[in-house]
Amino acid sequence: MSTEFPPVEPPDETVLREAEARHAVLTKPVGSLGRLEELGNWIAACQGVVPPKPFVRPRVVVFAGDHGITAQGVSAYPSEVTGQMVANFLTGGAAVNVLAQVAGATVRVVDMAVDSDTPAAVSSHKVRRSSGSIDREDALTREQCELAIAAGRAVADEEVDAGADVLIAGDMGIGNTTPAAVLIASLTGSEPVAVVGRGTGIDDQAWMRKTAAIRDALRRARLVISDPIALLATAGGADLAAMAGFLAQAAVRRTPVVLDGVVVGAAAVVAEELAPGAREWWVAGHQSAEPAHAIALGHLNLKPLLEFEMRLGEGSGAVAALPLLISAVKVLAEMATFESAGVTNKE
Repeated sequence: MSTEFPPVEPPDETVLREAEARHAVLTKPVGSLGRLEELGNWIAACQGVVPPKPFVRPRVVVFAGDHGITAQGVSAYPSEVTGQMVANFLTGGAAVNVLAQVAGATVRVVDMAVDSDTPAAVSSHKVRRSSGSIDREDALTREQCELAIAAGRAVADEEVDAGADVLIAGDMGIGNTTPAAVLIASLTGSEPVAVVGRGTGIDDQAWMRKTAAIRDALRRARLVISDPIALLATAGGADLAAMAGFLAQAAVRRTPVVLDGVVVGAAAVVAEELAPGAREWWVAGHQSAEPAHAIALGHLNLKPLLEFEMRLGEGSGAVAALPLLISAVKVLAEMATFESAGVTNKE
């Protein structure tokens, strides 16, 4: 599959106005439900119908991959945790599994670059094991990067073709906040100290090592910022490249996406470069405690639905916000109008 995306059509503006008009006659003061009204209007515009239809197949896709930069001591956890957590996802024991069950979503795991063997059911798109240490070498070859982007596109197509009507991208990979910070810094013109965070809960010494790694990787990344594929190959990883392809293709397929935290946010910043206008199909589920995430959301002009100081990844923050989307749809679809309820409207 090509890494060139067709033009992205925005959500239906006419339907958005129709949704706003419907909100104006529901039994409440206009705007009294705040952003819940805006959210319902956006979903209606994405679906192209008023009132919007209930979601029938919310789907979480967790992209997993290890990162060579972990060897530089930038994480509180060893890299073998990535493969162990993939197994945990598959048995339903991770936070995203629990939260997805609450929200009525299902979870899929895709191994893009885990540095261990994983079941065939999750490794069919695997590009390689781990990635290069981005402070001194490329994460991927360009060919591997193109394969990863194509894999993300294919996964999006598979999910939409199977009936997914709202998508969530999640991440799993020890060390992945380091390349995420580099990607965000490179495309937003930010300095290393502005984007480095505590990730898995690192101490001050690890924070300094992480800052140095981001600084060195950023020097390399800034040489290729005009080419998003080269940028992903230089400073990303197969999981991040696949997420970027997934997010861009979801927009091409006119399917709304709830974004998660800083790693997905980094992929989103690159996806907008690959497919300009894709961000119109995304909503920010939450704002991570990682400082780079606020920078990414500002760059994409997206306002988070939740600010719970979450920083787990996995898609957990986006899934926590999913009930807000479900509520926004039900309000617009099921609330009575002033006329149908026999309630006097304002003059």
